[in-house]
Amino acid sequence: MKNLIILLLIVFCIHLNAQEVNVNGKVYTVKKEAIFKDGADITETLTIEEKDNIKDKLENKIRLEKEEKERAAQNKKAEKEQKKAESKQKATEKALNKKVKAQANFEKADKKYDDAVKKYEKLKGKGKLSPNDESKWLNKIEKLKKSSDKAKSKL
Repeated sequence: MKNLIILLLIVFCIHLNAQEVNVNGKVYTVKKEAIFKDGADITETLTIEEKDNIKDKLENKIRLEKEEKERAAQNKKAEKEQKKAESKQKATEKALNKKVKAQANFEKADKKYDDAVKKYEKLKGKGKLSPNDESKWLNKIEKLKKSSDKAKSKL
């Protein structure tokens, strides 16, 4: 069983090492230094120029495949960096929106507090507040002050 697995691995590795090259409409298979056509070894029948031409085509093909892999890796890396930048930008926008909302909440709470104080002072000045109304107004103003302080602390 082990021998069968080893044999399959060897055949697979040899197959991986074989490269096919198309030269002048003919398909050659190059395994190390041997050149095959249709499964037959034709290394000895080729001229030196033909061998060099086939090997040059093979080298060009291998170089192009390597460059293609490098480009794909660079594209993948660039996409990853872009996603990271987009994520960082979204986080920044979210923090900015949160700050703007906190500012608006603070301004709103502060305005309510100021308006309530003014109205209380106006009613007190005219003498239109009963003791019960005055305690209600003071409680209301106190709650608005707490709300304003809370909004300021979030800011």
